[in-house]
Amino acid sequence: MNETVEHLKMIQGVINRMTHVSFLLKGWSITLVVALLAVAANAQNWWYGLIALIPGGVFWSLDAYYLRQERLFRCLYERVRLGPTESGIPTFSMDTAPYERDVHSWNSTLRAPTIRWFHVVVVILVVIVSIIIYFQ
Repeated sequence: MNETVEHLKMIQGVINRMTHVSFLLKGWSITLVVALLAVAANAQNWWYGLIALIPGGVFWSLDAYYLRQERLFRCLYERVRLGPTESGIPTFSMDTAPYERDVHSWNSTLRAPTIRWFHVVVVILVVIVSIIIYFQ
């Protein structure tokens, strides 16, 4: 029983780190996109504004990756929670491969509402600012 609790704590630690990384990615996405848009506005070059789509897309992809990993670890957590006799998982295993089919693919995770709306708004703002710069 004590080993199960420690195993759950290990998994929860990984889940917490994934959540923290996702939060940091959103912060860095905003920071970098706004900095590139400021450079574009200062240089009066709308192409610089569109370049901000690149880090926006990269951060969106990374955010989806970490959300998917978090979901895989949540599946592992649920199985370990059942106890060693019911789950059949080796003690302190962190292998999430058996849950690949239980979690949406990376492509589906890109469209998950928890990250989609944040990153879509960033992309829309980049396009709007680039259009404004173009017509100035």
